[in-house]
Amino acid sequence: MRYGRIPEEVIEAVLTRHDIVDVIGRHVHLSKQGHYMKGLCPFHSEKSPSFTVTPEKQIYRCFGCGAGGNLIRFLMEIEGLSFSEAVTKLAEDGDIPITWEETTEEQSEQQVEKANLLKAYDFAAKLYHYILGNTEQGKVAKGYLVSRGISDKLIDTFQIGYAPAMWDTLVQQLEKRGFSLPLMEKGGLISAKHEGNGYVDKFRERIIFPICDGTGKVIAFGGRSMGDAQPKYLNSPESILFNKSRTMYNLHQARPHMRKLQQAVLFEGYVDVIKAWEAGVSNGVATMGTALTKEHSALLNRNAEKVVVCYDGDNAGQTAAYKSIPMLEESGCQVTVAMLPDGKDPDDYVSTYGFDRFVREIIEPAVPSMKYKLLYVRKNFKLHEDGDRLRYLQTAVKMISDLHSTMERDYYLKQLASEFPDSSYETMKLDLHEILLQSEKNRPEGDKKPILWNNVMNNGRTAERTRTKKTPLLPAYHNAERLLLAIMMHDREICMQVESQLGDEFNVEAHAVLAAYLYAYFAQNSEPDASRYIAMLQDEQLESLASSIIMMGAGHGVNEQVIDDYIRQIRKVPMQEEIERKKEESVRAQRAGDHLKAAQIAIEIIALEKRLKST
Repeated sequence: MRYGRIPEEVIEAVLTRHDIVDVIGRHVHLSKQGHYMKGLCPFHSEKSPSFTVTPEKQIYRCFGCGAGGNLIRFLMEIEGLSFSEAVTKLAEDGDIPITWEETTEEQSEQQVEKANLLKAYDFAAKLYHYILGNTEQGKVAKGYLVSRGISDKLIDTFQIGYAPAMWDTLVQQLEKRGFSLPLMEKGGLISAKHEGNGYVDKFRERIIFPICDGTGKVIAFGGRSMGDAQPKYLNSPESILFNKSRTMYNLHQARPHMRKLQQAVLFEGYVDVIKAWEAGVSNGVATMGTALTKEHSALLNRNAEKVVVCYDGDNAGQTAAYKSIPMLEESGCQVTVAMLPDGKDPDDYVSTYGFDRFVREIIEPAVPSMKYKLLYVRKNFKLHEDGDRLRYLQTAVKMISDLHSTMERDYYLKQLASEFPDSSYETMKLDLHEILLQSEKNRPEGDKKPILWNNVMNNGRTAERTRTKKTPLLPAYHNAERLLLAIMMHDREICMQVESQLGDEFNVEAHAVLAAYLYAYFAQNSEPDASRYIAMLQDEQLESLASSIIMMGAGHGVNEQVIDDYIRQIRKVPMQEEIERKKEESVRAQRAGDHLKAAQIAIEIIALEKRLKST
């Protein structure tokens, strides 16, 4: 059996070599509780630990958000990796030979293309870096970087390079090394000539900034012009390697620092990140000039609790910072905003005032998101005019009402009252309460997340209310299928018995899929192994469902009578549904005046009900 292009023996070696507690323990503080390890879930915000790791089964499960799987799935989720990337990383960490990377007939065309593009990008990055530091062509670019305060050490750390002015420097080198030029164009490294004969370099006469994925592999480039050439910044186009909405510049180097500090600093561009690195801000990443996306926000939240937004001080930068706040907070991040003066960007500030002042005066005193939003909004009002001042205060009170903490709301109200002494604190407080009351009336039942009992946003609503409002009771057959699957996952003989008696007749589609994978797993293996079984699924929802079912255990019944009862209950469902359909058909016949047809259907219903009782 093979998982995609990775042989089963490699998956098995990875799962055997690594202990899930060690892998997860690098990202989550775990404490022992009986047979389990528990900690705060890294995938959602919570007040008390609901994230459980089971060393015996080598799986994890969060009872708050539903995340679950084996250590491969955990690495995929926490670091934003694909299945093969996660296995590769674990194999490298465990000194397991990565022989499956070689091209085989079983690899898909896209996998071959991706592997070749990764090799080509790695070569191109080294070529551009060499040209910058070791050739006559790169001298001007090197001088420009030095004039911008970028040292040799920074050039090496970030592998900065230079694409010379010639039209086909890279094309010639790629062709000489046997790379497919049409594929190189598809991957964004080169461009086809307009007249359709031959290729030219995508980047010419530009400083090159390699863009890496989460594992440090080069997947794209950013090119900056030194003169008046437009655009000032040119990024590689999106490809099978590169997706702007999911990629952050410098994430691979910043990630360990982000996790250690539980803080990320978000910049707009490459040079800001690089200059900040020299200032000691090693947890900086950038969105490469593109708007922040939900994927970026989720990526940041998986790696840090707090985000400092440090965008340019001009109007565009400050507007982008304002728009980023709700998206970051929605993902669970605590947001502060660095205030840059006089329209400066981080690079300018460091160049003008030095590294120490940048950290001391910009990063460390970053203001809370609410304070920043109030400062940003007030620019739209003429505060010296009574009407505008009143409208600003009304707007500000409405914004403050969105805060979930009573203490925070009170704090900002008092700040507002001290700024505008002609408007009393008590009056503002009355307005705030009115807004909150109206909001409560308009708010639908429930919370921001489907499972409320351990949600920070829950504000104390009880678990009983949560279950009543949000989690309806499941049908009996649904529970029977889950309980039966739980037993099957722990017992090969029972699994084979169910296969012969029930096969794929599970009523819930996901349960039928899990059963099919179980049959395939036990056809190859004699002993149950939760982690190896989950590795077969390679689907986030299936892995989460499987881990929740496995956690149920098999203690609820392992005798023939219990198994037969579950199978009987599952088999009844199609007949029950058929009876309901017949009853509806009978009602329609009676309403149409077709009493003969109604009588025939009634006979069919009686026969079905007899069969149902005997099942």
